[in-house]
Amino acid sequence: MNTSRKERSVSTFSIVGYDPKTDELGIAVQSKFLGVGAIVPWAKAGVGAIATQSYANTSYGSKGLDLLARGKTAEETLALLINEDADRHLRQVGIVDAKGRAASFTGQGCYEWAGSMTGHCFAVQGNLLVSEETVKTMAQKFVQATGSLAERLLLTLEAGQCAGGDRRGKQSAALLIVKEKGGYGGFNDRLIDLRVDDHPEPIQELKRIFELQQLYFAKPKEQDQLPLTDDRISIIKSSLHSLGYLSLTQHWRDALQQFIATENLEGRMGTGTQTIDRVVFSFLQKKAKE
Repeated sequence: MNTSRKERSVSTFSIVGYDPKTDELGIAVQSKFLGVGAIVPWAKAGVGAIATQSYANTSYGSKGLDLLARGKTAEETLALLINEDADRHLRQVGIVDAKGRAASFTGQGCYEWAGSMTGHCFAVQGNLLVSEETVKTMAQKFVQATGSLAERLLLTLEAGQCAGGDRRGKQSAALLIVKEKGGYGGFNDRLIDLRVDDHPEPIQELKRIFELQQLYFAKPKEQDQLPLTDDRISIIKSSLHSLGYLSLTQHWRDALQQFIATENLEGRMGTGTQTIDRVVFSFLQKKAKE
């Protein structure tokens, strides 16, 4: 069935990326469109990542990942997808495979400004943009940015918005990162899967939710383990008391365990008894001041 121009275009800008150091693949996207995260981003660990947008053909996601899994490169996958699509002139898609090879396509029927840039381990694309500066700025930012893949993708998305972004405005954003056994309990590859479906500042809200995801699910870093000095223990006791966790007859360690369990911070508990995670320590103080 041919795509009708009466259907809403997923006019947006996105970044597809790969981190060879961690084998993580991911997509970050923003659009003046409700729930863009349910349409644009597709990824599978060890296979590749795809962003499909502009009158999005969502079958590009599943079909594209299947082609990549069968050994096709990003370029080969892109060619096969668009060659069998009668409405390819309306499509925009970016692909990065598990070796960092990238490809992107912008159909002639995509609303201006529309275009893309690719490089080693990334593909940036956008349509109905204020100008091409959005895509140029995003490509530069991804190459220059440091940190985890998720952090780099978010910085890139934010840079794109600052450079102009979607000329209709802002509404939704999403971040998807996959890694082998990266999901909860190691049972799937969804390391990070966050969506802001409807918000006046979707990228900022996505960043806020990402910070919460890191608080609850990111693995503690060895350099963030703080020695339990007398001063820190005093702060812990005072904070727990103000939050109602510590009574006169209760040991502060038991109260801390109760706080950690209540706030779902068990993943940040180390094996040592003489240290406390920096993030937990800061979060405890923040909660006590609220």
